Amino acid sequence: MTATVAHAETAQNQAAAPARKRWSVAEIEALFALPFNDLLFRAQQVHRENFDPNGVQRSTLLSIKTGGCSEDCGYCSQSSRYDTGLEKEALLPLNEVLENARAAKAKGASRFCMGAAWRGPKEKDLAPVLDMVREVKKLGLETCVTLGMLKEGQAGQLKEAGLDYYNHNIDTSPEFYGQIITTHTLQDRLDTLDKVRDAGINVCCGGIVGLGETKKSRAALLAELANMNPPPDSVPINNLVQVEGTPLGKTEAIDPFDFVRMIAAARITMPASYVRLSAGRQEFGDGIQALCFLAGANSIFYGERLLTTDNPDSDADDALFARLGLKSI
Repeated sequence: MTATVAHAETAQNQAAAPARKRWSVAEIEALFALPFNDLLFRAQQVHRENFDPNGVQRSTLLSIKTGGCSEDCGYCSQSSRYDTGLEKEALLPLNEVLENARAAKAKGASRFCMGAAWRGPKEKDLAPVLDMVREVKKLGLETCVTLGMLKEGQAGQLKEAGLDYYNHNIDTSPEFYGQIITTHTLQDRLDTLDKVRDAGINVCCGGIVGLGETKKSRAALLAELANMNPPPDSVPINNLVQVEGTPLGKTEAIDPFDFVRMIAAARITMPASYVRLSAGRQEFGDGIQALCFLAGANSIFYGERLLTTDNPDSDADDALFARLGLKSI
C-alpha cells in the first residue's frame, strides 16, 4: 500500500468514525443530581461495557525528590512557601529507587510511579530520572513519572528512555484554578500535556476534590478532562489530604457520597479511561471504597505511602480485594 493510499484510507476511517461526545458542565451537573442508585447503575453499565468489572490495576507511587518546590499549590505539603514540617531532600539514588520498585512488584503492583517536587526538571535533573525509567522498565513494570512542567524536547527523552505514562494533574476547574495556584496557570499544565501526547507517552491526568470548590466546579473539572482529545488514559481522583501549614489545611471535608458521585461521573464521561482512587481514600473506609469500585473505579495507588501522605497498607488492600472478589490486573 502506498503512503498516499494509506493516508486516504486513514482519513476515510476518521471521517466514518462517530463524533466523540463533548460534555457540557450542565450535563455533568445533571449526572450529580441523579438519585444515587440510578447514577451508580448507569456508571456500572458503562464500566462493564469497557472493562472487566472485577479487575483493578495497582500502581505504587514513590517520591524520588521530596520538598522544596517553588510553586504555591495551596494543598501541597512540598511547597517551600509553607511551613509543613517537611524537609527538602535530595534526589534518591538509583539503587534505592530500584529496591522500592522490586518491593512494589513483589506486592502486586503493575505500574511504578516516580514523583519529584519540581516546577519542572532541569536537564541535569532529568538525566538521572531517565536512568531510573530505563532500569525500572527492565524489571517488567510499567513506568510513570510526575516531574512538573516539561520543556521542549524533554518528553521525547522520556519516551526514548521507555516511559509509559506521564502524570500531570490539572487539579481543579479552570474558573477555580487561580484560587488554588498562582505561580503557574492551567494553560501551563495543558501545554505540558500536549508535549507528552506529541511524544507518544500515555497521559495520566486528574484532579482533587475537597479544595472548597462548588459542585459546579467539580463538574467543570470533569468536563475539562473528558473533553481532552483524547481523554487521559488514567484519571486519578484525589480526595484532599489536609496538611497543617498549607492554606487548605482546615478545609471542610467532602461528603463521602459526593466523592462516589465524582467517581461515577468520571466513569460515565470517560468510558475507556482507568479511573483511579488516589490520595485520601483511607479517610473513607472500606464501605465507601467498595461503592467507588461499584461506581467504576478500576485503579488504585497501592502501598503504605504516597508522595508525603499515608495510604492504606497493602495488607488492608489485599483483605478488601478478597472480601469484594476483586483481582489485580
